Amino acid sequence: MTYLILNFLLQTLLTPQLTLFFCIPVLPLLTVIQFGNDGCVSSTGDNGTCLTAAECAMRGGRASGTCAKNVGVCCLFMATCGQSTGQNCTYFVNSGYPHHYDTTGSCQLTIHKAHPDVCQLRLDFEKFNLAGPEPENHVCNNDQFIVFGGNPVPAICGSNTGNHMYIDVGTGHTSTIKLTVLTSGPSFPRNWKIKICQIRCSSLNRAEDGCLQYHTGVSGQIRSFNYDQATGLQLSNQDYSVCIRSERNFCGIQYSPCSDPSNNRSHAFSLSGNTASQNEVTSMVGPNACTGDWVIIPCASNVGRVLGPGAPPCVDRICGGTFNSEVSTSETTVYSAVKPFRLAVHTDNVEFPNDVGNRGFCLNYVQQPCRNRLS
Repeated sequence: MTYLILNFLLQTLLTPQLTLFFCIPVLPLLTVIQFGNDGCVSSTGDNGTCLTAAECAMRGGRASGTCAKNVGVCCLFMATCGQSTGQNCTYFVNSGYPHHYDTTGSCQLTIHKAHPDVCQLRLDFEKFNLAGPEPENHVCNNDQFIVFGGNPVPAICGSNTGNHMYIDVGTGHTSTIKLTVLTSGPSFPRNWKIKICQIRCSSLNRAEDGCLQYHTGVSGQIRSFNYDQATGLQLSNQDYSVCIRSERNFCGIQYSPCSDPSNNRSHAFSLSGNTASQNEVTSMVGPNACTGDWVIIPCASNVGRVLGPGAPPCVDRICGGTFNSEVSTSETTVYSAVKPFRLAVHTDNVEFPNDVGNRGFCLNYVQQPCRNRLS
């Protein structure tokens, strides 16, 4: 909480009353303007914290625009290689940002809790362009983004602009998280800008336990790391959960593949098998077929199929090159009524020679009202 005190002089007139004069001293009137250190939008469009100009400078921030009815400034916090931060809503950028970073080595940011009650960090990759994985087994050999401390987080690389992560920081007062970008190999125009927001344990924005990604809202989009319909490659060595908050009065959820105008045949879901060609490829389901790479959607079934005697049973594991809860060459929309809404993503460390050209996945989701299962 910030307090700003303004001094005004109280002007007093002395008025005679009969033959007596009352002397009234001139006293300063103290006006206290109080405003919370809330989030604000800076003149550059970035998120900052509303502070006084003096407090912003003392904390090492940069004033960018005003807030609190022009009394405070929107204070931006930017940090880069070798620095540390304990400020909420800090941006981790490469050295020389917004210019490219073509240095071989390690760039690390240490994050301290802004308050003992902080339980999680949310990392938003506003810009994230590192060298991609090697083309044979899709392993991040040259560049890697690594999180030390907190819950296990798979190393990622490639293009991840627009994606995000949630990091558990525990309940200790002195817990720290280290974000590290390792760069090596050929010259590459890298750059990154990662917004780091600290989330208190009691916050409604806190993700469910065990969720590396957490989506809210009735509808949205989920993308695997380094997914790109034209040039992306599915990353190896991934194990994480994607969670979607169940909104009030919604009992089910539908998933459908994103549009893919870059290819004659959609690569919006391509996890295993040879999907490099434009020929038709098949979905695969179940633990016997999906042994290396898969997505788990609990008790998934195609929309329009009524489960019961004689009907195909629901499945959990889905893989292959087409999104379908049954073996098919046709894409479809898949439904699940299991709560909490959660997808488990797994990839192994081997692609070649059986798996070729896999992009990963991009799925749109829409939660379904309790009153209508198949709408």
